[in-house]
Amino acid sequence: MSDGIYSGISNSYHGDTVMPLTDTAIRNAKPNEKPYKLTDGKGLYLLVNKVGKYFRFDYRYRGKRKTLALGVYPDTTLQEARDEHESARKLLREDIDPGLHKKISKHIKTEQAANTFEFVAREWFEKYKHTWKLGHSRTITQRLEANVFPWLGGQPVTEISALEILAVLRRIEDRGAIETAHRVKQIISQVFRYAVATGRAERDPTADLRGALSPVKSKRMATITDPEKVGELIRAINGYEGHFITKCALRFAPLVFVRPGELRHAEWSEINLDNGEWKIPAEKMKMRNPHIVPLSSQATAVLQELQPLTGRSRYVFPSLRSSDRPMSNNTVLAALRRMGYAREEMSGHGFRSMASTLLNEQGWNRDAIERQLAHAEGNGVRAAYNYAEFLPERRRMMQAWADYLDRLAAEKDKE
Repeated sequence: MSDGIYSGISNSYHGDTVMPLTDTAIRNAKPNEKPYKLTDGKGLYLLVNKVGKYFRFDYRYRGKRKTLALGVYPDTTLQEARDEHESARKLLREDIDPGLHKKISKHIKTEQAANTFEFVAREWFEKYKHTWKLGHSRTITQRLEANVFPWLGGQPVTEISALEILAVLRRIEDRGAIETAHRVKQIISQVFRYAVATGRAERDPTADLRGALSPVKSKRMATITDPEKVGELIRAINGYEGHFITKCALRFAPLVFVRPGELRHAEWSEINLDNGEWKIPAEKMKMRNPHIVPLSSQATAVLQELQPLTGRSRYVFPSLRSSDRPMSNNTVLAALRRMGYAREEMSGHGFRSMASTLLNEQGWNRDAIERQLAHAEGNGVRAAYNYAEFLPERRRMMQAWADYLDRLAAEKDKE
């Protein structure tokens, strides 16, 4: 018998026996003070010790004694161990070391698992999640787990075609979620670009799907831009009879025209009433850059009125139920509805569109307006350092805007 073929190896474990194994014998085998084995023949045996019962195969390969682990009882049955044993002996007959073959196979499986779409996607997510807001991170996870992983998660990224991705997106489209389909396509594209960057894919197949999805209908935030109607709105806000904190938020919103979330999360520590300035930190901004809001005398007056009530709290506009939390995102919207403004007429976000439209019509520097709106800067490095850009002009613009709103509010409805 050649070295590549099994040759029996005697063992010195206590209690050795040469009888073939049976399920009953394995089940009834009890540990002794010393480990012992129950042999099944041709090098296959069960090792019994105080920890558990292990199937093993002793063999020689090219003159060296080796042992191959075949599983742990009862997770691995006797028949399964015998099947693995026979496969190992077949490899030996082909002059292949079964132990080395097992290690290589395990390594290949590990590499294959690391190349599946779900593995790459979760690795990408972990790498970049610290750059996103918590809500955005949750949305990405939910969209992947509900819409993508069930169909593409287990496939290697190198084997996923554009048509398979399109099939996933079509399922989303078919339930009427057109915008979600586009968002999911963007997420899939980001995962593939990461796979390319890490050497696990050659290209992003979503590039082949340009124009394949139904277009998203543009959603314009409800706003008011007619000067006469803007005046009516400001008068309605000034006459609001609801909670004082809510009324202050309503008065403050058109004067600063920040995003609703930025308004709700305003903190007293960010505001300098003496300098007339509100500095919003980068982590609170949609574009992740710090932002300066010059405060007009009218905006400062609102805060001075509110300070005795909420100045000891963290938030300028705290929740009506708890001062430890910011105002609910529905508070301003609900107030607008109680004032008689329907959903399609005005929204909390509408103050931004209102200011943008009218300030542009009045001839203010477009770049100053965009900077005050904290819109995306094409150059990320430039954006990080230019949050104070056009600040003197923005101060003048914000005061002029507040004065303009006062004038509109002072004008009575035309007969």
